[in-house]
Amino acid sequence: MADAEQIVIVGASLAGATAAETLREDGWSGRIVLIGSEKSLPYERPPLSKDVLLGKAGTDSAQLHDQQWYDDHTIDLRLGTTVTAIDPAAHTVTLDDGSQVPYTKLLIATGSRVRQLDVPGADLPGVHYLRTAEESQALTEAYAAKPRVVVVGAGWIGLEAASAARERGCEVTVVEPQPTALAAVLGEEVGGLFADFHREHGVQFRFGTGVEGFEGTDKVTGVKVTGGEVIPADLVIVGVGVRPNTELAEAAGIEVATPENGSGIVTGADLQTKVADVYAAGDVVRWDHPLLGRSVRVEHWQNAKDTGAAAAKSMLGEDVSHDAIPYFFTDQFDLGMEYAGEVPRGTSYHVVLRGDPKSGAYLAFWLDDDNRVLAGMHVNTWDTIDAVSALIRSRKQVDPARLADTSVELSEI
Repeated sequence: MADAEQIVIVGASLAGATAAETLREDGWSGRIVLIGSEKSLPYERPPLSKDVLLGKAGTDSAQLHDQQWYDDHTIDLRLGTTVTAIDPAAHTVTLDDGSQVPYTKLLIATGSRVRQLDVPGADLPGVHYLRTAEESQALTEAYAAKPRVVVVGAGWIGLEAASAARERGCEVTVVEPQPTALAAVLGEEVGGLFADFHREHGVQFRFGTGVEGFEGTDKVTGVKVTGGEVIPADLVIVGVGVRPNTELAEAAGIEVATPENGSGIVTGADLQTKVADVYAAGDVVRWDHPLLGRSVRVEHWQNAKDTGAAAAKSMLGEDVSHDAIPYFFTDQFDLGMEYAGEVPRGTSYHVVLRGDPKSGAYLAFWLDDDNRVLAGMHVNTWDTIDAVSALIRSRKQVDPARLADTSVELSEI
């Protein structure tokens, strides 16, 4: 690409900012326009549900770079600006002020937004979501008063929010329609271990329970659950998942997977869509994974960094076949966990535990019917995630008994 050409990145997200950084690191000196709807400098989300909620850090600690960095790298960063349309034929994007920005290559890194509950009282003050830096700051300030907290949803965000609230001295109840925590991600056996761990730290659960509405007049005072009971609450945190922001792409005629097929902007392994010069990265991309042999969409921090960098290289004409193993981590109370791999919904699997969960340090593996490792995680057991990823990449059959045997090195399985 010639220096006179211009790359436009829609979404000043982790994926978008990482792409801009990679473009410069790979030696390209042409123009880069990075456009974001939020007014905050691009930031990472993990600190928002961890150290920021614990009151250990401010939201500025999550920033990738300060403004000077963008100036020094000649990146035209346009914050508080929304792209309203993409015209692939004209190679332009339209901004909310009606102006148009031309592009030679376009990266869509629009991320995702929280799923909102459509129930009575959902707009009451005191009902919070946790996605943005502003929302995280509001929650950490609210925690200081030690309110009675009800968390709706026992997924990763819900459990991290519950953990932080308990550590800040709040009374916490988690409401979840599934039979246990993290059931959709880890299954009932391992999800139950996380639920037990939280109970040991004073978190109360209402599993198999839905939310019918929120009570209160000027502010939320309770959560009405299935059957009509009202759980008292001074503060509610809703964590029921996210939706990828695919509307811009869809309106521009760029292929988007249906919700039944996992949603996301469809790309090849090179993160390029079927529309010329248009790429996607981050939460919003569903790409053909060359190792796993299927399309995947991943909503975690590492994926934003990996796909942002890979998309940048692809835009510069490098040979890209993005095969990173999905990875994420969590910190809750004194528990640290890393997870690699993916168990597709509807897949038949069995779980192998390595170590005793009661000790607080163990590994878990998800194996398919042919005893191939689909995914694995370690809890308070460090320096093993590379070995876990290697087992997934190998696609070889393993002996479950040896996998469970802590006297056998993972590298020897």
